[in-house]
Amino acid sequence: MGQESGDNERATATRVISRKACERIAKYAFELARQRRKAVTAIHKVNVMRKTDGLFLSACKEVASEYPDVRFSDMLVDAAAMNLIRNPQEFDVMVTTNMFGDILSDEAAQVVGGLGIAASGNIGDNFAIFEPVHGCAPDIVGTNTANPTSLLLSAAMMLDWLGRQKNDLRARDASRALYSAVHACLTVGEATRDLGGSLGTAEMGRAIIKRVGKVSS
Repeated sequence: MGQESGDNERATATRVISRKACERIAKYAFELARQRRKAVTAIHKVNVMRKTDGLFLSACKEVASEYPDVRFSDMLVDAAAMNLIRNPQEFDVMVTTNMFGDILSDEAAQVVGGLGIAASGNIGDNFAIFEPVHGCAPDIVGTNTANPTSLLLSAAMMLDWLGRQKNDLRARDASRALYSAVHACLTVGEATRDLGGSLGTAEMGRAIIKRVGKVSS
């Protein structure tokens, strides 16, 4: 979080970085990486913002020492933006500060198909909020053209988080079933028009629901 002040001629903004928050998000990144391909990349601009990003990178390196089974690397944010386009497969879990994450997550969403399939979660120690990245899209309300995938993948993230928080295997199984159903639909071209398919919102939803039943049965 930061503060801004100024007028029509001059403006300033402050950026607050705490070690506690950096360590917290870094630990989450490494725990997540252990469930994936065991690689974490810290994204920063330490060559310009030496104090704030320097603290962030230092905290990430300290946490990395606690996870010898996870590969750790760091990258300047401008290089990361380029490599997300050029070699997206090189990344697994990316951990970064708020503004860089906001920008890079939209870029990453476009690389894999657009905001229509981008899920998101705001996760705290005890509570979390999950939602599609794209917002409510008022310009296409009632047209049966919205892609429901991002909403359903956000629900899958929620179920996985609940399963881990409550040690509930049923919730985690439901999450995997939903992920698998979405993947199966997209693999065979069952998709809305923004992804090159011909289905409407309702038809896409029904196709995913049908495949959820097959996965869970």
